Amino acid sequence: MDLQLKGRTALVTGASTGIGRAIAKTLAAEGARLAVVARRRELLESLAGEIVAAGGTKPAIIVADVMEPNSPLRIRDEAVAALGDIDILINCAGQSRPLPVEAPDEQWDEALTLNFTRVRQLTHAVLPQMRARRFGRIINITGKSEPDRLNAAFAAKAGIHAWSKGLSKEIGKQGITVNCVAPGRIMSEQIRRLYPEPERQALSDTEISVGRYGEPEDVALMVALLASPLAAYFTGIVVPVDGGLRRYQF
Repeated sequence: MDLQLKGRTALVTGASTGIGRAIAKTLAAEGARLAVVARRRELLESLAGEIVAAGGTKPAIIVADVMEPNSPLRIRDEAVAALGDIDILINCAGQSRPLPVEAPDEQWDEALTLNFTRVRQLTHAVLPQMRARRFGRIINITGKSEPDRLNAAFAAKAGIHAWSKGLSKEIGKQGITVNCVAPGRIMSEQIRRLYPEPERQALSDTEISVGRYGEPEDVALMVALLASPLAAYFTGIVVPVDGGLRRYQF
């Protein structure tokens, strides 16, 4: 299937490693022109090299820490300067942060700023030009919002799900969709650091229906579909990509 992404423009945050990197490579392989955002220039440079080597267009590199207060507007402005317009926004920057009950407000504020506020601010920064052209695809990489322990990221992700649904109601008739993709256990630097191989295998054997942890490319495939102009009837949804790890009631 041709996803009709050739010539489309995409801004991808958190693009240096893991899921964000896989998303950038997948969209580029489909013909999209990219602006990629992360803190580590060397990783973005190597990503750009891989995209070009695979036949894609060299992406614009934006080195930014999304925690900086002015980052949403700066990222928006640099992306527009490089791409002209932004058709697709992938909000992938974020971090999971378990917190003790006694955690101070500063730790909660930091986690909620990274995982909710900056996502909202960047999205609202790019919305005016999407609305003017009556086309846009906004895809938020989230995660589970049904907590099994106290984690500031879970609270933020639940907020993203509710905000995305509400925003989708406001702008759906303008040709803009807003969706969330909720990864399960996807192989990444963090997964390899926090979960040793025996623990990963035990969970795969007992809890994950397909019997393995996912790869970043598994998530990128779903993102590419939702980013497509063909996906105009998908909005306000949370799509789990977890190999059957979670149990849902419909």
